[in-house]
Amino acid sequence: MFNLRNRSFLTLADFSTREMSYMLDLAEDLKKAKYAGTEQKKLLDKNIALIFEKDSTRTRCAFEVAAKDQGAHVTYLGPSGSHMGKKETAKDTARVLGGMFDGIEYRGFSQKTVETLADYSGVPVWNGLTDEDHPTQVLADFLTAHEVLKKNYADIKFTFVGDGQDNVSNALMLGAAVMGMTYHVVCPKELRPDADLLKKARAIADKTGADIEVFHDIAEGVKGSDVIYADVWVSMGEPDSVWADRIKLLKPYQVTQAVMDQAENPGVIFEHCLPAFHNTDTKVGAEIQKKFGISEMEVTDEVFESDASVVFQEAENRMHTIKSVMVATLGD
Repeated sequence: MFNLRNRSFLTLADFSTREMSYMLDLAEDLKKAKYAGTEQKKLLDKNIALIFEKDSTRTRCAFEVAAKDQGAHVTYLGPSGSHMGKKETAKDTARVLGGMFDGIEYRGFSQKTVETLADYSGVPVWNGLTDEDHPTQVLADFLTAHEVLKKNYADIKFTFVGDGQDNVSNALMLGAAVMGMTYHVVCPKELRPDADLLKKARAIADKTGADIEVFHDIAEGVKGSDVIYADVWVSMGEPDSVWADRIKLLKPYQVTQAVMDQAENPGVIFEHCLPAFHNTDTKVGAEIQKKFGISEMEVTDEVFESDASVVFQEAENRMHTIKSVMVATLGD
């Protein structure tokens, strides 16, 4: 068995190809065991703290169900459930929780916060999302592509279309570099990936054989893609001025059926971390239409509901891959 015990999971750049492959293979095994009813509890009586500075559906449910399946207990600390950052520093919170819990998950704003929790808690810390990174999401994205396409990870060509500075795109870029994959970012010039991050990903790629490229032309960037990926254009809570600017910049990069066709690959699939603004059936979707006159944003409903869309298999795989991370780093 490959040993990652007591390691934190903060960014995929911290792991080797072998280590990341191990977590993906373990997720596949755990998924099969859950389906077969033969799952073995490796986290029996472990106590896990879930710190959420941002609300969540998939991340919270994935951690809670995965922990329960493995015999662990969870304590959920929501946006108003902790003094961290208000009355108490992250460093102090880390030392408090580290004395009570066996592992800590953090979903919030700053990458520095999750790093501080890992530095001072003395227990494994798992990054459920920050403004800069989203590594647990990427494991699910890669596992889903592997399952559907029946390809080795290094042979899968991922293309992200939209905001090149998006935290999911950042994580996908690092993960693709580690796994030796081809990864394209297709974005407006104004939203190119951070130069330092791109340099870091390419340094990893030099060792693994990955190919990391940035394109501004959609047809050139998506050609040959196995996976076309999109994420929301704006985070919730940002002012209307940001929405207006982003919509103007990114509307030409909306994933439509025409964009999928430009991959020139009949087996191309569509992925999205969710939630997606693909219609007006939500409160936010209706508000966007009223304010900005568009009924779909980063992906059209035609693509989202098509046979090429694997977003709900991807969402389920959040649970299996998160379980893998917890078992690998905390399991007996």
